[in-house]
Amino acid sequence: MTPVRLAVIGAGDVAQRDYLPEAHRLAGKAEIAMVCSRRPERARQVAERFGIPAWASDYREALSGGFDAIVNLTPLPAHEPITRAALQAGLHVYTEKPLAATAERARALAAEAADRGLVLVCAPSVLLFPQVALAQGLVASGELGTIVSARAHALGGVPPWEGYESDPTPFFSADAGPLVDMAVYPLHALTGLLGPARRVAAMARQTRSSFTITAGPLSGEVIPVQAEDHWQLVLDLGDCVASVEANFATTESTAAECELRGEGGAVAFSLLDVAAPVSVLRPGGLQWEELSGLGQRSSGPDHILGVEHLVDCIATGQEPVVSASHAIHVLDIIAAARRAAATGRTVTIEPAAGLRLPSWPVAGAVR
Repeated sequence: MTPVRLAVIGAGDVAQRDYLPEAHRLAGKAEIAMVCSRRPERARQVAERFGIPAWASDYREALSGGFDAIVNLTPLPAHEPITRAALQAGLHVYTEKPLAATAERARALAAEAADRGLVLVCAPSVLLFPQVALAQGLVASGELGTIVSARAHALGGVPPWEGYESDPTPFFSADAGPLVDMAVYPLHALTGLLGPARRVAAMARQTRSSFTITAGPLSGEVIPVQAEDHWQLVLDLGDCVASVEANFATTESTAAECELRGEGGAVAFSLLDVAAPVSVLRPGGLQWEELSGLGQRSSGPDHILGVEHLVDCIATGQEPVVSASHAIHVLDIIAAARRAAATGRTVTIEPAAGLRLPSWPVAGAVR
């Protein structure tokens, strides 16, 4: 096949830390032909560092440059307008999360893509990660029995974040926080593995009003914390009741980031580190079994799998596993959690018409 020509819009920390170092794995399927950043010097340096042939400081150059698709790695507030502009330019899109600020706006983007026959793949790509595919195989096999209890957490760390050199302000704005940036990982995993959420209860706290950046180019800047930075959710997933914690307020935990428990057995795994071992307690077992060596990346999240999935969907016409409809369902959960926390009540989540959660198994799933 002719390689899909990609333009990456956004050259910040996530692009340089997680996506671009793994882009060589797209060889033969796709090529990154341009990188864009609002900061020209950053765009030029990133292009040189990763061998990208062209760079730009205006994302509109990517929309008119004859590319097939864009990879939208911009800060949170830019996801929606840039994705919309790309779709309207006739380009397929992979976008970082969230797809949009609200489910209603995300539905408009999904409709735009569908009307134009374009592929829209939405991060997080956690359902493509090998450890989650392994968990899905165990759940689907029935070996663990019906999953009746689950817990998951996504902890972003106490700010300021060591080594983070971009502006962190969008993560702490009133309409963001860890509920939007971090909770999406467990919410996508749990609903993808166990089915849509029906109800949610939630509590939230704001533990600080600001923090000061202590290193890097923004050292000395005071960043206001305008959103609750500690969330606890309880979800009704049908047979399963699940708890989810997301925060920017505590240090890391020693517990696995996700654990699914049934009457027959259990599985525990990381949501973000594809190199971490998966622990399985099989029926009748007295000890947990550790499975390792599942992922291609040496550590951390393997986000390039989402870009590869975009390329595969373009080539084959298959529906994305990490779909807009799933991203919209998670945004519906987030909105319901906000209402639940504000009112102290459990809030019902009505599945939207046309909701399509992932069709398993994912190619390459391990059991």
